[in-house]
Amino acid sequence: MAKRGRQRAVETEGEGGGALPALRHARLVETLRERGQATVNELVALFGVSHDTIRRDLDLLERHGLLVRTHGGAVNSDRLVRLDTPLLSRMDEHIDAKRRIGAAAAALVRDRETLIINGGSTVCQFAAALGERRDLTIVTNNLRLPPAIPDGAVGAIHILGGTYWPQFQVTIGTIGFSPVAGINVDTAVLGCTGISASGVSMTKLDEAAHTSGMVDVAKRTIILADRSKFNVTAFANVAALERIDYLVCDAPPPGELAAALERAGVNVIVCR
Repeated sequence: MAKRGRQRAVETEGEGGGALPALRHARLVETLRERGQATVNELVALFGVSHDTIRRDLDLLERHGLLVRTHGGAVNSDRLVRLDTPLLSRMDEHIDAKRRIGAAAAALVRDRETLIINGGSTVCQFAAALGERRDLTIVTNNLRLPPAIPDGAVGAIHILGGTYWPQFQVTIGTIGFSPVAGINVDTAVLGCTGISASGVSMTKLDEAAHTSGMVDVAKRTIILADRSKFNVTAFANVAALERIDYLVCDAPPPGELAAALERAGVNVIVCR
């Protein structure tokens, strides 16, 4: 499926309006963290959705322990839950680091490139930082990505087909478009579960295989990983370090990992 110009897979209205619910929920929780509290009217104006939508969002997030409802609004909750759910899917974890990583990775992208991007929260921050780029072609299985990309940055967005995983809002299937047997892209920009001396890895076998296919069709690969991913070896391998061109992270990799990255010729970009 291709969309041109402002014809996005999901149209946005204002800041957050029309965004997929999981992304709006993540932004709403982040807003309460920053402000401490907010009224329904303030949230309606901020996200560009109806009063009923905001009330339903607040009720749902309160049931998950992510905020406390008050008369006419909500306040931040200290009982924040780190659950791998459709609501947040790690969107709220290490948010400042992910923003810096996303901005640094966006600086590596050139106008008119074709990018293939996987699921995850850090890549959404990367997508949001592409405002200075022009005429990009985006290929992705990440359904949270289209509303995050700034207007004017892309000429086309292609959504990969396959099985829909609602808990992560991604599709998992063959890397290609019917009747085309395969595709070629300039750069793969990928999030991961872990990166260690043994390579890049993810927790789910199908997702790892899908992401490995993205590495295969790209001329260069950029891995985005905050320091919590260092020396983590998850269940399924995605790629050896030798397949990686850039690692963009928020801290210098520690000893063994740093040595392995150097041996593999990976360019490490640390954004502080």
